[in-house]
Amino acid sequence: MANLKEIRGRIGSISSTMQITRAMKMVSAAKLKKAQDAITMLRPYSEKLQEIIQNVNSSSDPDQVSVYAQKREVKKILFIAVTSNRGLAGAFNTYIIKELNNQLQKNSQYEVEVLTIGKKVYDAVRRTQTVFANESSIFDKLSFGIVSNITETVMNNFREGQFDEVYIIYNKFVNAATQIVTTEQVLPISMAESDVEEVPVDVDYVFEPSRNEILDTLIPKSIKTQVFKAVLDSVASEHGARMTAMHKATDNAQELKNDLVIFYNKARQAAITNEILEIVSGAEALKNS
Repeated sequence: MANLKEIRGRIGSISSTMQITRAMKMVSAAKLKKAQDAITMLRPYSEKLQEIIQNVNSSSDPDQVSVYAQKREVKKILFIAVTSNRGLAGAFNTYIIKELNNQLQKNSQYEVEVLTIGKKVYDAVRRTQTVFANESSIFDKLSFGIVSNITETVMNNFREGQFDEVYIIYNKFVNAATQIVTTEQVLPISMAESDVEEVPVDVDYVFEPSRNEILDTLIPKSIKTQVFKAVLDSVASEHGARMTAMHKATDNAQELKNDLVIFYNKARQAAITNEILEIVSGAEALKNS
């Protein structure tokens, strides 16, 4: 059985841990608000951009398909996996790595490369898979321009035939307690599928410049926005997952501390009782001597 000094040491260690987990929870909660506002503002823009592309494409020449929408025989696939650089976020990173491994196994008949965004996924795949690029440093100063440059490189490789399909795997933010592991196709883009209602056929648009010029401008912007939105979703999900994990860790530490305090009080009471018994026994022995 541990002595009273050891129990006091354990209680002190748990109290220190609680201070750390509570502070991390508060930091993540503050960062979550900013990240949540960013993704909330970007989603309507991304959805409207997709709607415009679908509307313009419905009126364009079906024989003139954007290079980013051309489907070809699949030989090589690129997966963009987005995790975090840090841990202590529950199963946030584990779910992405698990989904990536499932996709790799599912597409094992093709040649596959991985573009990693986040140190956790890079450490998980760098010894077993071909890493196209490691862009974990973007979280140091995240901006649309940095993500746009990375996406531009991927688009150039797709246009040159280096990749036949490109997918992105990330955690989609729902709320602080819920993140959904999502796999989206980035390239080639689908011009037929859309979540918006179809434009009535009797609507006549006047395009300036031409439809094809508009699509050539909007489609690359839409692809870059899609990737940037996925990264922002992942950032917000990370803070939400870490806040939830630290909240649970604090609660668990409090329960463990309470149990140790009860155990410590019982052990202390037993020690005091033994000391009293020894004093009484000594007094009785002196009295009888």
